[in-house]
Amino acid sequence: IKGVVTDRGTIEADYVIVCAGIWGRLIAEMVGEDLPVMPIDHPLTFFGPYTEFAGTGKEIGWPLLRDQGNSAYMRDTGDPKTAEGGQIEWGYYEETNPRLCHPRDLQEKHQARLSPSQRDLDMEQILAPLERAMELTPILGELGYNESHSFNGLLQVTSDGGPSMGESQKVRGLWYAVAIWVKDGPGMGKLIADWMTDGRTSIDHHAIDYSRFYPHQTQEQFIWDRCTETAMKVYNPAVHPREPFSKARDVRRSPFWEREKELGGYFMELGGWERAHGYAANEHLLEKYGNRVPVRENEWDNRHFWRVSNAEHLAMSEDCGIVNLSHFAMYDVEGPDHVALMEWLCAAKIGGDGNIGKGIYTHFLDDEGMVRADLTVIRMADRCRVIDGADAGPRDFHYMRRTAEDKGFDVSITDVTEKYVTVGIWGPNARATLSKVVEDPDGLTPENFAFAAIKPVRIAGKDVTAFRISYVGEQGWELHMRYEDGLAVWDALRSTGVMAFGVETYANSRRMEKSLRLQNADLLTEYNLLEADLARPKVKEADFSGKAKHLEYRARANQPAMLCTLVMTDNIDSRGVARYPVGTMPVMDPQTGETLVDELGRRSFTTSIAYGPTIGKNIALAYLPWAYCQEGRKLNVEYFGETYPVEVAAVGYRPLYDPENLNPRS
Repeated sequence: IKGVVTDRGTIEADYVIVCAGIWGRLIAEMVGEDLPVMPIDHPLTFFGPYTEFAGTGKEIGWPLLRDQGNSAYMRDTGDPKTAEGGQIEWGYYEETNPRLCHPRDLQEKHQARLSPSQRDLDMEQILAPLERAMELTPILGELGYNESHSFNGLLQVTSDGGPSMGESQKVRGLWYAVAIWVKDGPGMGKLIADWMTDGRTSIDHHAIDYSRFYPHQTQEQFIWDRCTETAMKVYNPAVHPREPFSKARDVRRSPFWEREKELGGYFMELGGWERAHGYAANEHLLEKYGNRVPVRENEWDNRHFWRVSNAEHLAMSEDCGIVNLSHFAMYDVEGPDHVALMEWLCAAKIGGDGNIGKGIYTHFLDDEGMVRADLTVIRMADRCRVIDGADAGPRDFHYMRRTAEDKGFDVSITDVTEKYVTVGIWGPNARATLSKVVEDPDGLTPENFAFAAIKPVRIAGKDVTAFRISYVGEQGWELHMRYEDGLAVWDALRSTGVMAFGVETYANSRRMEKSLRLQNADLLTEYNLLEADLARPKVKEADFSGKAKHLEYRARANQPAMLCTLVMTDNIDSRGVARYPVGTMPVMDPQTGETLVDELGRRSFTTSIAYGPTIGKNIALAYLPWAYCQEGRKLNVEYFGETYPVEVAAVGYRPLYDPENLNPRS
């Protein structure tokens, strides 16, 4: 960025922040970008005169009343002598037919009644909810309607509920702070100031970072559709932690998608990819495993969950299964400095000829030594391929690109996500099953294919890169192939009779049994690598981002907090119903009933939770203050206003299933 040209002259600037509110997208268009933001009508009505607080000087007298089920709220405006005083304001969020207004359609200042952010209100659009409000609060019907004060105020909704903040994806020095509601303004102002000054923020900002968006998520139709849906959920109904979007779906499909549909896949979406969490075709497994797969009687606990997925989990663990992992984000880092860049970014050693042909699990740390990324680097002879989660991929891509530019590394970084797909094959019979379809079965023996190694194999006449690794705690491989070869490989694997299992096992139930950490949930820039218990035994010699702080943390006698594994020891609620929690829960001291707080002021909440059918318990991860980090320690969690006992099953990384990690190396 060089500056801003206005009709009153040019302002030269190395940094420009777009804080243009509902006009933000129009500014972004100037540099060829779009923001996933949309202004919507927010009906605001006023009734009066209301003299309850006359002479008090108050600008508001009563607490704001939220009429959640009616998607509305009500508040007084205080003393009639204050600005806008002596009235009752009733506001409404349209649930079924929100009225979006593209910034291009905003009125000019001279056309608007008071401001371009205020549009005329049609009483027909609010008549039914207003009548319901009058039943709840009859005073609205007793006071006069102030038509001249009432209007549609334009506020901003976003495609995923979070604002667009952070540096432009295309223009260095151009920053955004758009789609910020008034209640968040002061806090967001501090965040953007810290971010620009220090390069980081005190709280993890992944959910607000403009870099989180894929290109398809900044397309105009996608923005319109998703913003329509989020507008319908501003107030009511309550949004479930696993709530899938219904609009702007089927954006990205794996080559196996038709096969998964035939299997009755229960699809959710991540990063645009349709992912089956389980398959109706496997319902017969409940006949075998039904006594180990509980029925979730509570509707909230069972919503967006399919019981068959836990049966698939058990079947995979006893035999073998394949899972579609095409949602992985993949980036090729090439050029003269490709190893040097990755060596600087990664806490694990990337360089050296000994790492060629290996997959290296590693992390990016920020300048304070906190965990910024969790990913795998495949070291090839001429490049590094970064394999990342769908949720974190875009942010890590832009971070790598900016770091290379800032430090002068001669590299090219290419998004190859849609060129390659991945199938996982895991279970105690994975080697025997895979041997049936590869051209060289002997190449799969433990002697010929070491754990964490990467080798080429041929399946159905197609070139496949096999990576011997496991995220589900069983023997097996990730199989990477070109998109156009994927269906042939899937069909060849399925011809062996192997079961397809859903991503629920991979991403949740077995992940929790293995105490595996998830970026943007368990791994955040609020905690360091040692607190997550993912630090390697030795620190590599080469310098890397965050190394100085990492060494400082290693010198401590203990960390302020540790990521621990908790198990619920009793999940029966006051009505006698077994609960299977979703979302986050505070972790509390049973004696005081207070949420735990560590020496740095960080409160303890569960970061992940799932039922583990092999273990037979609800399993959670949570950072606990060091004083509470003892195996067997009894604590409480709170879920829907009720308290449940939990026990610390492991301090740091220690799987509940196969704690010695023997199965993946078998």
